[in-house]
Amino acid sequence: MAIPGMLYFIIFRYVPMWGLLIAFQDYQPSLGMLHSNWVGFKHFERFFFDASFAMLFKNTLILAVYNLVFFFPLPIVLALLLNEVRKEVFKRTIQTIVYIPHFVSWVVVVGISYIFFTTEGGIVNDMLASAGFPKIEFLISSEWFRTMIVSQVIWKETGWGTIIFLAALAGVDPQLYEAARIDGAGRFRQLWHITLPAIRSVIVILFILRLGSFLDTGFEQVFLMLNSMNRDVGEVFDTYVYNVGIQQGQFSYSTAVGLFKSLIGLVLVVGANRMAKKFGESGLY
Repeated sequence: MAIPGMLYFIIFRYVPMWGLLIAFQDYQPSLGMLHSNWVGFKHFERFFFDASFAMLFKNTLILAVYNLVFFFPLPIVLALLLNEVRKEVFKRTIQTIVYIPHFVSWVVVVGISYIFFTTEGGIVNDMLASAGFPKIEFLISSEWFRTMIVSQVIWKETGWGTIIFLAALAGVDPQLYEAARIDGAGRFRQLWHITLPAIRSVIVILFILRLGSFLDTGFEQVFLMLNSMNRDVGEVFDTYVYNVGIQQGQFSYSTAVGLFKSLIGLVLVVGANRMAKKFGESGLY
């Protein structure tokens, strides 16, 4: 049963690591990786001293922090709320409704956003206009770009993120709640002293995993929302790699940028894992 999963990671995760060699080469497709010239850290130096580096790092970091602060806690909160629902039919119905957006592609999500927030016939702007307020250019405004991105992530992934937490909550011994009720503990005290400690290790592990993809802001979503008016706050590492690597054919340079981003994720995972162990949690390894 483990073979399909192992093959997936070997073929799509480990074998492609061989391609990271071109970050240290002036890669020429006609010569291949074995015969292209080695240039050391030339592409990394070019990237670090490039005028766009500060902008890319700032934009990616801000979006990553926003997602971590505003999105990461919401599946936990929603799972705790669903766990308090006693009627099973009602609970299952809500779960189904909040899971559905996860299966909607980012193309559709961005299309829905355009329908709601465009200034020409958008539902939200029409409501603002009918109430006497000026229309807001949500889709091309630099001020609203990050809010739109984070809001889309919250709408699409919050429900799906509750699955692991609900599974952890299902394993809590009901006798603990019975004993707490006998001792006079209300719903909030049961939540604070029983439920949260029961899923604390799961929260820590998912937080560490989240840090591993901290700078992965979602290429497809950001790329679809980008335009010439919000590029100054919306251009991130993922879209930059696509532009210089695929559109401009600078394979070695774009690989160096991607490797730099991955190394930051590795450092964050190792650091967070060590911190978790210092606080008595098991961590990832």
